Amino acid sequence: MDSSESTMDTITQDEAELYDRQIRLWGLDAQRRLRAATVLLIGMKGLGAEVAKNIILSGIKAITLMDPNNIDDEDKMSQFFVSSAAPGQNRAEASVPQARLLNPMVTVTSDTSDPSEKDDNFFLQFDVICVTCSPTSLQCRLDKLCFENKIKFFSGDVFGFYGFTFADLGLHEYLHEEVKMKKPKEGEDNSKQTEETISTKEKIVFTRLEDELKFDWSADTPEMKRKLRQTPSAFFITRVYEEFLEQHGRRPHLKTIEADTKELQNLRIQLLNKLGVPAKVVPEDFFQCGFGELSPVCAIVGGVLAQEVIKAVSQKDAPLNNFFLYNGVNDDGFEAKISL
Repeated sequence: MDSSESTMDTITQDEAELYDRQIRLWGLDAQRRLRAATVLLIGMKGLGAEVAKNIILSGIKAITLMDPNNIDDEDKMSQFFVSSAAPGQNRAEASVPQARLLNPMVTVTSDTSDPSEKDDNFFLQFDVICVTCSPTSLQCRLDKLCFENKIKFFSGDVFGFYGFTFADLGLHEYLHEEVKMKKPKEGEDNSKQTEETISTKEKIVFTRLEDELKFDWSADTPEMKRKLRQTPSAFFITRVYEEFLEQHGRRPHLKTIEADTKELQNLRIQLLNKLGVPAKVVPEDFFQCGFGELSPVCAIVGGVLAQEVIKAVSQKDAPLNNFFLYNGVNDDGFEAKISL
C-alpha cells in the first residue's frame, strides 16, 4: 500500500507556514509525501512516545497509537504523554490528548486491541507500520506481511541502557543529493567557483527480520571471526532480552529482579549456544544495565527510529540498512546489517 503518489494534492497555506522550515530542509515533494502517509505505531511505552512525538511533528496525515496494556509504574518515568495520567488507564488512549496537542493538523487516534489478535487485513490500511516493545514473533509476522503488501516496516525496543531499531523497506528508492564544486566555464575566472547540488535516484534492497535473526554464526572462518568483532555487542544483548519477552510475555522487572536476573543469565547461555556465538560477546554482568526504560535511551533510539520513518516516507536520503544498535553503557551507536 502506497498512497503517497496518488494523494499529493496541494499543501495549504496553513501547512506551508507550519512546515516552512521542513519544506526548506527537505523540499515540497517530500513534505507532500509525509502529509499523505498513515502510520500504525504499536507499543506506547517510553520508546513509542518518542517515535510518536517526532513523526507527528513532521506532518504526517494520520497516526494510530495501538497498545492493549494499561499504564504501569515504569511508564511514569519514561512515557511523557501519560506521566500525569491515572494508573490503570490504557496507554494508547491516555496518550492521545497530549499527542494531538503537538500538531493539530495530524489525525491521532488510539486502538486498545492486542495486535497479535488482529486479522491481517487490518494492517493493510496503513502506509507505515512501526512495532515497538513487542515480541519478536509479532515483529516477524508483521514484517513479512508488510513486505508482501509493500508497506514500510520498522521495529525497535529499549532495555535499560540498550536499544535497537530495525527497518525493512523491501526495494526502496530514494533521492541522494551531493554538493559539488561547479567547474567554471571556459574563459571564466577559476577563483570564482560555485557550489551545485547533484541529485541522483538510488535503490537499496532490504532483507526480512526473520532472515536476519536466523543468521548462522557458527562457521569457524576468519571472515566470521571478523564479522563477530565488527558486530556491536548490543545486537546480542538485546536478543537476550527479546527472548525473555517472547518466552514470558513480559519484560524483566525490578519487582522480580532476582528471579528475572537468573532467567536472563540462563537465556544468555541458551541463545548464544543456539546462534553458535562465543559467550564472551555478551558480558556476564549485562543484566545490571538492562532493567526498565531509561528516558535518555528512549530519546536517542526513538529519535533514530522516527528519523528513519521520515526518511523512508519522504524518500530523502539513504536509510539505515537495517539495524541501528545503541549501547548506553559505552555511549555507542552503530548501523549494522547482519546477513550479507
